[in-house]
Amino acid sequence: MPGAAGSAGPSPGPEEELAPAGLGLRPDPRSRLLAGGTVLVGGSPVRVLRLTPAGARQVASWWSGTPVPDSPRARALARRLLDTGIAHPVLAGGALGPGDVTVVIPVRDREAELTRCLAGLSGGAWGGRPPGPAQAGMPRVIVVDDGSCDPAAIARVASGAGARVVHREVNGGPGAARNTGLAAADTPLVAFLDSDCVPGPGWLDALLPHFADPAVGAVAPRIVPDEPGSTWLARYEGASSTLDMGARASIVRPGSRVPYVPGAALVVRRALAQTGFAETMRVGEDVDFVWRLAASGWRVRYEPAAAMRHRHRVRLPEWFARRKDYGTSAAILEQRHPGAVRPLYISAWTALAWLAAAAGHPAAGAACTGAGIALLARRLARVTGEDWPGSAARTVWPLAARLAGGGTLAAGRPLGSAISRTWWPVALPAALAVRRMRWPLAALVVTPPLLDWLDRRPPLDPARYVAARLLDDLGYSLGVWQGCAGRRTIRPLLPWLGSRHLDTPRAKSAGTMMSSADRS
Repeated sequence: MPGAAGSAGPSPGPEEELAPAGLGLRPDPRSRLLAGGTVLVGGSPVRVLRLTPAGARQVASWWSGTPVPDSPRARALARRLLDTGIAHPVLAGGALGPGDVTVVIPVRDREAELTRCLAGLSGGAWGGRPPGPAQAGMPRVIVVDDGSCDPAAIARVASGAGARVVHREVNGGPGAARNTGLAAADTPLVAFLDSDCVPGPGWLDALLPHFADPAVGAVAPRIVPDEPGSTWLARYEGASSTLDMGARASIVRPGSRVPYVPGAALVVRRALAQTGFAETMRVGEDVDFVWRLAASGWRVRYEPAAAMRHRHRVRLPEWFARRKDYGTSAAILEQRHPGAVRPLYISAWTALAWLAAAAGHPAAGAACTGAGIALLARRLARVTGEDWPGSAARTVWPLAARLAGGGTLAAGRPLGSAISRTWWPVALPAALAVRRMRWPLAALVVTPPLLDWLDRRPPLDPARYVAARLLDDLGYSLGVWQGCAGRRTIRPLLPWLGSRHLDTPRAKSAGTMMSSADRS
């Protein structure tokens, strides 16, 4: 069942494009109402929405706890807020329960990890009973033995926990193994778990209510370390794992705050997942799968209220090799999803400002930023309805200064990350050749991990955290360059100039309750 680069199941129908009546909404912590509640700013990338009086009253009622009414315009507006990340759903259960779930666990030669995973399922995830198929209301469990050297050992562990075993004669990788389990499932939902996951009590409780929204095709929990780390690398991984997408809920798609979720723990609707994972991809197949779902119109949600414990790699050779493997997927992902895997997303005005500053002309850089602010203010004035440049001073100019001016300053962080994660083979010789570039480049490279340390406050001193982050970036970048050479493409090495988001949902989806502008 090889995955295709195109759609992943049928697209949602017209009714599913409306948020369900009765759903509650809560604002994202970074969403803001301006101009007396008629201008709504938020999302990722940032959107600026002008609400009609009726729309403003509707949003105010949602923020105060009133559910979505059974009105097409209100439901369309609610969907728009959910899709842009301005709002998140307030969940109150649904018709689907644990008995509607089949857990698929792909494994190869990891008997100890599988034992812990199945013990977590039977020890608390559903009342302490083995999750056998005969138990009504309990999830079924399918263990896919992906060509293990000792299949009898895997079979003993699985049967002892009441799980069904499907054996693959030849190892096909995680995508092929998940597809085998998917084909054997017959429940509405399938939960994919890697064998190094350790589920705890109630891990499905915060995930299943999302499927009360008929447009939601998949939901992922937060991945957290199974045990607190004792070594410097374990402490770094516990605070900055690539599997951990953070503490804030989000819609998942390229360009959003959470652009992807790992397949280590993922619950999907079985009917729309029949195209499966791309079996030709040994790494990155989970990202490709999620992006194909999103491209087909299905919503994928990240729900950090549900936590899945995971045994991270904390031995340096294995950890570094895995980071390199992740990097090799950038080239094929960019070919399958053009524009989704770039080292830097930056507006043209911001790029000009930074280039001018790097060339030793800070005044020219400031002028570029000022021009960007003015142009954005003029664009925003068309959305808010204020006169430009006159009366727009109340809302538009401060907002434009915050978005364009603040965005230009904030671009230093992703710019530094792009240098350390992708561009260092070019930046390092340039710094050696041009003396005045050495300190600015060093500052750009060190600043992002230092800011991460301040954000996360991990149990690790700044020096070792920065060193671990730069080693992390080095491994990933080696994989990126290797993947580009193998796929004969340079696109994953090139920046994206312009708006970061690749989908552009328009105001017509919200009827006449708003108009919008987007800002990367």
